[in-house]
Amino acid sequence: MRLARALPLILVLIGSLTCLSAQGAQDKREIDTAVNNALSQLYRKEPRSRDLAKKAHGLLVFPGVYKAAIGVGGEYGKGALRVGGKTAGYYSIASGSVGLQLGAEERNIVFMFMTPQALADFRNSSGWQAGANAGVAVVKKGSEGSVDTSQINAPVLVFVFGHAGLMADASVEGTKISKLD
Repeated sequence: MRLARALPLILVLIGSLTCLSAQGAQDKREIDTAVNNALSQLYRKEPRSRDLAKKAHGLLVFPGVYKAAIGVGGEYGKGALRVGGKTAGYYSIASGSVGLQLGAEERNIVFMFMTPQALADFRNSSGWQAGANAGVAVVKKGSEGSVDTSQINAPVLVFVFGHAGLMADASVEGTKISKLD
């Protein structure tokens, strides 16, 4: 019964987030500014990420991804792909989930394409699904507070972080990424 009452609220939240469609040049400037801020925050919180970013062939940055759930959950955000330090396109990220969950959060997600093939596969896809590819590894902090380097050789590295730093139990499974027009 609770799920039946919560579902309209979740659908309104997801609908209102999706209605924040691209508003032309101003929206692109806002996304670029938010991407710059998210990258600065990542480099401050995890200094080693800057070296990885320099080695990456592309960075897909989603600042301010909003996630909410009351039994049924949804997540949405907009971001930009950076190649050679310049914006090469704008994208949206979305996912849905069902299960025992309650709450809301805002987080930043940065995908680092570490090989030319990983970047090409992403750019040539019509709708890329994170986690469906075995080459995607979420970078996590170890018990002593440093980055877990066991997955550093994966073709795609993912940093998920919020205001408190890297999230310990972050997942991007089932997340769909689409190019914005």
